[in-house]
Amino acid sequence: NSFNLPDPAGRAGGACTSTLLKILYNDETVPEDDLSFTQVLTAMREDLEAKGYTQIPQLTSSNPIDMNTDFDLVPKTATGTRRAVMIGINYVGDNPGELAGCHNDVLNMKSYIMNVHGFEDENITVLMDDGEHPVPNKENMLAAYRKIIAESESGDAVFLHYSGHGTKLRDDDDGEEADGYDEALCPVDYSSAGMIRDDDLYDILVKPLAPGVHMVSLMDCCHSGTILDLPYIFKADGSSEEMVLDETLDLDGLIQQFGGAAMNFFGKFFK
Repeated sequence: NSFNLPDPAGRAGGACTSTLLKILYNDETVPEDDLSFTQVLTAMREDLEAKGYTQIPQLTSSNPIDMNTDFDLVPKTATGTRRAVMIGINYVGDNPGELAGCHNDVLNMKSYIMNVHGFEDENITVLMDDGEHPVPNKENMLAAYRKIIAESESGDAVFLHYSGHGTKLRDDDDGEEADGYDEALCPVDYSSAGMIRDDDLYDILVKPLAPGVHMVSLMDCCHSGTILDLPYIFKADGSSEEMVLDETLDLDGLIQQFGGAAMNFFGKFFK
Protein backbone atom coordinates (compact mmCIF):
# COMPACT_ATOMS: atom_id res chain seq x y z
CA ASN A 1 0.00 0.00 0.00
CA SER A 2 1.62 3.23 -1.15
CA PHE A 3 -0.81 5.52 0.66
CA ASN A 4 0.68 7.89 3.25
CA LEU A 5 -1.26 9.85 5.84
CA PRO A 6 -1.19 13.63 5.28
CA ASP A 7 1.07 15.83 7.38
CA PRO A 8 -1.11 17.61 9.98
CA ALA A 9 1.30 20.58 9.80
CA GLY A 10 1.81 20.76 13.53
CA ARG A 11 -1.84 21.35 14.44
CA ALA A 12 -3.19 19.50 17.45
CA GLY A 13 -6.66 19.04 18.92
CA GLY A 14 -9.76 18.27 16.87
CA ALA A 15 -11.08 21.57 15.58
CA CYS A 16 -14.62 20.30 15.02
CA THR A 17 -14.92 18.47 18.35
CA SER A 18 -13.31 21.16 20.49
CA THR A 19 -15.33 23.96 18.86
CA LEU A 20 -18.61 22.11 19.27
CA LEU A 21 -17.86 21.43 22.94
CA LYS A 22 -16.91 25.07 23.46
CA ILE A 23 -20.41 26.04 22.35
CA LEU A 24 -22.37 23.26 24.03
CA TYR A 25 -20.29 22.51 27.14
CA ASN A 26 -17.91 25.39 27.86
CA ASP A 27 -16.28 24.94 31.29
CA GLU A 28 -18.52 21.87 31.69
CA THR A 29 -21.61 24.10 31.68
CA VAL A 30 -24.47 23.92 29.18
CA PRO A 31 -25.86 27.19 27.70
CA GLU A 32 -28.74 28.77 29.59
CA ASP A 33 -30.73 29.28 26.40
CA ASP A 34 -31.53 26.53 23.91
CA LEU A 35 -29.68 26.88 20.61
CA SER A 36 -31.04 25.88 17.21
CA PHE A 37 -29.14 23.74 14.71
CA THR A 38 -28.43 26.88 12.67
CA GLN A 39 -27.18 28.80 15.71
CA VAL A 40 -24.82 25.98 16.73
CA LEU A 41 -23.30 25.56 13.28
CA THR A 42 -23.04 29.32 12.75
CA ALA A 43 -21.32 29.79 16.10
CA MET A 44 -18.90 27.02 15.13
CA ARG A 45 -18.10 28.71 11.84
CA GLU A 46 -17.46 32.06 13.54
CA ASP A 47 -15.22 30.49 16.19
CA LEU A 48 -13.26 28.55 13.57
CA GLU A 49 -12.83 31.65 11.41
CA ALA A 50 -11.39 33.47 14.41
CA LYS A 51 -8.84 30.65 14.73
CA GLY A 52 -7.83 30.90 11.08
CA TYR A 53 -9.83 27.99 9.68
CA THR A 54 -11.69 28.45 6.39
CA GLN A 55 -13.77 25.28 6.34
CA ILE A 56 -17.55 25.39 6.76
CA PRO A 57 -19.30 23.19 9.36
CA GLN A 58 -22.04 21.09 7.77
CA LEU A 59 -24.82 18.71 8.70
CA THR A 60 -26.21 15.86 6.61
CA SER A 61 -29.33 13.83 7.32
CA SER A 62 -31.42 10.95 6.02
CA ASN A 63 -34.49 13.20 6.28
CA PRO A 64 -34.78 17.00 6.03
CA ILE A 65 -34.44 18.75 9.41
CA ASP A 66 -35.96 22.10 10.35
CA MET A 67 -32.73 23.95 11.13
CA ASN A 68 -34.58 26.36 13.42
CA THR A 69 -35.49 23.62 15.90
CA ASP A 70 -33.42 23.12 19.06
CA PHE A 71 -30.10 21.36 18.61
CA ASP A 72 -29.95 18.14 20.61
CA LEU A 73 -27.86 15.02 20.20
CA VAL A 74 -30.69 13.02 21.75
CA PRO A 75 -34.30 14.00 20.94
CA LYS A 76 -37.06 13.74 23.53
CA THR A 77 -38.55 10.84 21.59
CA ALA A 78 -35.46 8.71 22.29
CA THR A 79 -36.46 7.31 25.67
CA GLY A 80 -34.67 3.97 25.39
CA THR A 81 -31.03 2.96 25.77
CA ARG A 82 -28.32 5.42 24.75
CA ARG A 83 -25.29 3.81 23.13
CA ALA A 84 -22.09 5.22 21.68
CA VAL A 85 -19.02 4.15 19.72
CA MET A 86 -16.14 6.61 20.11
CA ILE A 87 -12.90 6.28 18.14
CA GLY A 88 -9.77 8.39 18.55
CA ILE A 89 -6.65 7.64 16.51
CA ASN A 90 -3.38 9.55 16.92
CA TYR A 91 -1.44 7.13 14.64
CA VAL A 92 1.36 6.99 17.19
CA GLY A 93 4.73 6.69 15.48
CA ASP A 94 3.40 7.39 11.98
CA ASN A 95 5.58 9.84 10.05
CA PRO A 96 4.36 12.34 8.91
CA GLY A 97 0.75 11.54 9.84
CA GLU A 98 0.86 11.35 13.65
CA LEU A 99 -1.85 13.46 15.31
CA ALA A 100 -1.86 14.88 18.82
CA GLY A 101 -5.44 15.60 19.86
CA CYS A 102 -7.69 12.70 18.96
CA HIS A 103 -7.58 10.88 22.31
CA ASN A 104 -8.51 14.09 24.13
CA ASP A 105 -11.35 14.63 21.65
CA VAL A 106 -12.88 11.29 22.57
CA LEU A 107 -12.44 11.68 26.32
CA ASN A 108 -13.89 15.21 26.33
CA MET A 109 -16.85 14.22 24.18
CA LYS A 110 -17.44 11.13 26.31
CA SER A 111 -17.63 13.35 29.40
CA TYR A 112 -20.17 15.56 27.65
CA ILE A 113 -22.53 12.80 26.52
CA MET A 114 -22.41 11.13 29.95
CA ASN A 115 -22.90 14.27 32.04
CA VAL A 116 -25.38 16.08 29.79
CA HIS A 117 -27.19 13.36 27.86
CA GLY A 118 -27.19 10.48 30.32
CA PHE A 119 -25.12 7.95 28.43
CA GLU A 120 -23.82 5.23 30.74
CA ASP A 121 -20.23 4.00 30.64
CA GLU A 122 -21.29 0.40 30.12
CA ASN A 123 -23.01 1.39 26.85
CA ILE A 124 -20.03 3.33 25.44
CA THR A 125 -17.40 1.55 23.35
CA VAL A 126 -14.09 3.43 23.13
CA LEU A 127 -11.34 2.50 20.66
CA MET A 128 -8.02 4.39 20.90
CA ASP A 129 -4.37 3.69 20.06
CA ASP A 130 -3.25 4.62 23.57
CA GLY A 131 -2.26 1.17 24.84
CA GLU A 132 -5.17 1.16 27.32
CA HIS A 133 -8.27 0.76 25.16
CA PRO A 134 -9.05 -1.73 22.38
CA VAL A 135 -7.05 -0.90 19.26
CA PRO A 136 -8.92 1.09 16.55
CA ASN A 137 -7.95 -1.25 13.74
CA LYS A 138 -10.28 -1.93 10.83
CA GLU A 139 -11.62 -5.19 12.27
CA ASN A 140 -12.45 -3.67 15.66
CA MET A 141 -14.00 -0.54 14.18
CA LEU A 142 -16.33 -2.47 11.88
CA ALA A 143 -17.23 -4.91 14.67
CA ALA A 144 -18.12 -2.03 17.02
CA TYR A 145 -20.28 -0.38 14.36
CA ARG A 146 -22.10 -3.61 13.53
CA LYS A 147 -22.69 -4.38 17.21
CA ILE A 148 -24.22 -1.01 18.11
CA ILE A 149 -26.65 -1.15 15.17
CA ALA A 150 -27.61 -4.76 15.92
CA GLU A 151 -28.33 -3.97 19.58
CA SER A 152 -30.36 -0.80 19.01
CA GLU A 153 -34.15 -0.84 18.75
CA SER A 154 -36.99 1.63 18.50
CA GLY A 155 -36.66 4.46 21.03
CA ASP A 156 -32.88 4.07 21.40
CA ALA A 157 -30.26 6.72 20.62
CA VAL A 158 -26.91 6.07 18.93
CA PHE A 159 -23.95 8.44 18.96
CA LEU A 160 -20.87 7.82 16.82
CA HIS A 161 -17.73 9.90 17.25
CA TYR A 162 -14.62 9.59 15.12
CA SER A 163 -11.49 11.71 15.48
CA GLY A 164 -8.64 10.82 13.17
CA HIS A 165 -7.61 10.94 9.54
CA GLY A 166 -10.00 10.74 6.61
CA THR A 167 -9.17 10.46 2.93
CA LYS A 168 -10.61 10.10 -0.57
CA LEU A 169 -10.22 7.01 -2.76
CA ARG A 170 -11.19 6.30 -6.34
CA ASP A 171 -14.84 5.20 -6.43
CA ASP A 172 -14.95 1.40 -6.56
CA ASP A 173 -18.58 1.47 -7.81
CA ASP A 174 -18.59 3.00 -11.26
CA GLY A 175 -20.57 6.24 -11.33
CA GLU A 176 -21.89 6.07 -7.75
CA GLU A 177 -20.07 9.22 -6.59
CA ALA A 178 -20.49 12.39 -8.66
CA ASP A 179 -16.84 13.40 -8.13
CA GLY A 180 -15.52 9.90 -8.83
CA TYR A 181 -14.23 9.41 -5.28
CA ASP A 182 -15.31 7.60 -2.13
CA GLU A 183 -14.72 9.21 1.26
CA ALA A 184 -13.00 6.90 3.71
CA LEU A 185 -11.85 6.61 7.33
CA CYS A 186 -8.27 5.55 8.10
CA PRO A 187 -8.05 2.84 10.78
CA VAL A 188 -4.74 2.52 12.60
CA ASP A 189 -3.80 -0.48 10.43
CA TYR A 190 -4.77 1.24 7.16
CA SER A 191 -1.50 0.23 5.47
CA SER A 192 -2.25 -3.49 5.80
CA ALA A 193 -6.02 -3.75 6.23
CA GLY A 194 -7.08 -0.84 4.01
CA MET A 195 -9.55 1.98 4.51
CA ILE A 196 -13.20 1.98 5.56
CA ARG A 197 -15.13 3.41 2.62
CA ASP A 198 -18.35 5.41 2.80
CA ASP A 199 -20.10 2.52 1.00
CA ASP A 200 -19.15 0.19 3.88
CA LEU A 201 -20.37 2.66 6.50
CA TYR A 202 -23.67 3.16 4.69
CA ASP A 203 -24.25 -0.60 4.47
CA ILE A 204 -23.31 -1.18 8.13
CA LEU A 205 -24.77 1.90 9.84
CA VAL A 206 -27.56 3.37 7.73
CA LYS A 207 -29.25 0.56 5.80
CA PRO A 208 -29.92 -1.72 8.80
CA LEU A 209 -30.85 1.10 11.22
CA ALA A 210 -34.03 -0.08 12.95
CA PRO A 211 -37.23 2.00 12.78
CA GLY A 212 -37.43 4.51 15.62
CA VAL A 213 -33.66 4.61 16.31
CA HIS A 214 -32.07 8.07 16.29
CA MET A 215 -28.41 8.10 15.21
CA VAL A 216 -26.01 11.06 15.26
CA SER A 217 -22.48 10.82 13.87
CA LEU A 218 -19.71 13.35 14.53
CA MET A 219 -16.85 12.86 12.08
CA ASP A 220 -13.89 15.08 12.96
CA CYS A 221 -11.65 14.40 9.98
CA CYS A 222 -10.87 15.56 6.47
CA HIS A 223 -13.10 14.37 3.61
CA SER A 224 -15.94 13.56 6.02
CA GLY A 225 -18.57 15.45 4.02
CA THR A 226 -20.61 12.59 2.58
CA ILE A 227 -19.05 9.78 4.63
CA LEU A 228 -22.49 8.28 5.42
CA ASP A 229 -23.96 9.09 1.99
CA LEU A 230 -26.99 10.89 3.49
CA PRO A 231 -29.07 12.82 0.95
CA TYR A 232 -29.86 16.11 2.75
CA ILE A 233 -27.26 18.73 3.63
CA PHE A 234 -27.00 22.09 5.40
CA LYS A 235 -23.90 24.26 5.10
CA ALA A 236 -23.28 26.96 7.72
CA ASP A 237 -21.95 29.37 5.10
CA GLY A 238 -23.97 32.38 6.28
CA SER A 239 -26.42 32.28 3.37
CA SER A 240 -28.09 28.86 3.65
CA GLU A 241 -31.34 28.78 5.59
CA GLU A 242 -32.49 25.21 5.18
CA MET A 243 -31.43 21.72 4.23
CA VAL A 244 -31.26 20.86 0.54
CA LEU A 245 -30.67 17.70 -1.45
CA ASP A 246 -26.96 17.01 -1.83
CA GLU A 247 -26.46 17.03 -5.59
CA THR A 248 -23.00 15.45 -5.28
CA LEU A 249 -24.61 12.09 -4.44
CA ASP A 250 -26.32 9.56 -6.66
CA LEU A 251 -29.70 10.59 -5.30
CA ASP A 252 -31.71 8.09 -7.32
CA GLY A 253 -29.89 5.32 -5.52
CA LEU A 254 -29.96 6.86 -2.05
CA ILE A 255 -33.34 8.48 -1.45
CA GLN A 256 -35.43 5.82 0.16
CA GLN A 257 -37.40 5.28 3.32
CA PHE A 258 -34.86 4.96 6.11
CA GLY A 259 -35.86 2.94 9.14
CA GLY A 260 -34.40 5.29 11.71
CA ALA A 261 -33.25 8.89 11.60
CA ALA A 262 -29.56 9.35 10.79
CA MET A 263 -27.56 12.56 11.03
CA ASN A 264 -23.89 13.22 10.30
CA PHE A 265 -22.43 16.33 11.90
CA PHE A 266 -19.01 17.04 10.54
CA GLY A 267 -16.16 19.35 9.76
CA LYS A 268 -13.30 18.92 7.33
CA PHE A 269 -10.57 20.04 9.67
CA PHE A 270 -6.98 19.05 10.25
CA LYS A 271 -6.11 18.43 13.87
